Amino acid sequence: MATSTDDGYEISNDAARIDYDRVHHWLTTDTYWARGRDRATVDRAAGASLNFGVYGPAGDQVGYARVVTDLATFAWVSDVYIDRDHRGLGLGGRLAAAIRDHLAPYRLKRVLLATRDAQEVYARVGFQPYDQPEQIMVMGFAP
Repeated sequence: MATSTDDGYEISNDAARIDYDRVHHWLTTDTYWARGRDRATVDRAAGASLNFGVYGPAGDQVGYARVVTDLATFAWVSDVYIDRDHRGLGLGGRLAAAIRDHLAPYRLKRVLLATRDAQEVYARVGFQPYDQPEQIMVMGFAP
C-alpha cells in the first residue's frame, strides 16, 4: 500500500523502505514515550508490527508509525512520529487516516492508541475517547 498526495508526500507500509536508524533516533531523542529506548527494542518492536513510513517529495523518510495487530480483532497504533521540519502540514492526520484505511477491510473490533497531546489529530480520522476507561488495565515490566 502506498498513497501519494498533491504536495509530493507519500505514505507506504513497505517495511523495506523504512530507515530504522532514523526511526530509532527520532523515538529515543524526540518523544516523551520512547526516550532512551535501545536499538534492539526498536528493531524487535518493528519486526512484530505493521510499519508505515511517510516520505517527503525528495523521497526522504519524514515520519513513521507502527501497528501491533492480529488483523482479526484488535490493533494498537504506536510510535507515531513526524519529523519536526515537516510538522504543521497535516502529515500526522494523513498517516493516521492511511492506517485507518489500511485496517478497515479487516473489520477489527477495536483500534486503540494513547496520546497526551494529539487528541484532535486522531479525532479528525475517527478516534474518540474510550467511554469506559475504568475497564482498561495495564501491566508494565520495564521502566
